[in-house]
Amino acid sequence: MALLNLHHLRLFRAVATDRTLTGAARRLRLSQSALSTQIRTLEASLGTELFERRGRGLVLTEAGRIALDHAEAIFRTAEDLAATLSETGRGRRALRVGALATLSRNFQMQFLRPLLGRPDVEVVLRSGSQAELLRGLDALALDVVLTNLAPARDAASPWLIHRLAEQPVSLIGTPARVGAGRRPLRELLASEPLVLPTSDTALRAAFDALAARLGVSPAIAAEADDMAMLRLLAREDDGLAVIPPIVVRDELAAGLLVEAARLDGISETFLAVTRVRRFPNPLLADVLRLHSSRGGAKAPVSSG
Repeated sequence: MALLNLHHLRLFRAVATDRTLTGAARRLRLSQSALSTQIRTLEASLGTELFERRGRGLVLTEAGRIALDHAEAIFRTAEDLAATLSETGRGRRALRVGALATLSRNFQMQFLRPLLGRPDVEVVLRSGSQAELLRGLDALALDVVLTNLAPARDAASPWLIHRLAEQPVSLIGTPARVGAGRRPLRELLASEPLVLPTSDTALRAAFDALAARLGVSPAIAAEADDMAMLRLLAREDDGLAVIPPIVVRDELAAGLLVEAARLDGISETFLAVTRVRRFPNPLLADVLRLHSSRGGAKAPVSSG
């Protein structure tokens, strides 16, 4: 077999993405006939057809799907290499961090603190949905994603999941609402309005199970999927919030909020998700190693 031509492979990827020669040729600023010739040349070098025509579009053959998987891996490696080597010799290195928009800001700061203020490091922090962040991680636009939602994995997934911390969860409210004396958990749940995570979160599922075991139907004052909003609602005295104390650490230290009860058996797990890379960002390895030495991070869970 002839040596693989990466230019032909890049054109093939463009056609596979667009699914038409016309659209791909327009994006590539090539004539349709020239693009078709290049694809036929690639097919000849591989010894197999990569597309079959259906109606006005093109569909990948089985060999085409395999070729596309390998092409994506090849170009990701090339982009990874270019991004990594472009940092060499620069005065400042960048760590690109994605954080789930609803994640505790205090936890994010705790993760980033070892790098903040270093003259040789630039931290680029972006927030978004889990799907958006994982797409950025897969495209090598991000080095790590901070989340409390473990991404779905199978044998083909590229994710490495690092458990950074497992935080307890408590009922937290204003001093006026909590009162001076300790009240039993069941009494608090039955008598006070509650500020809860939304029903699609693991934390809410664990809380609902606890309430069911205690035989309590709590009065829900508010629900939010954003830790920052739970924090604000607790400060506004809308009710007792089900929240990890780390989220309201500053308010607890200042006495603006107090812990009414610890919810034993319920915890919030904070994760760092990385991608299998040939040239990982060395800054990330330093931070993960530091968290591991402090006893926070566990060994990464591989995708397969």
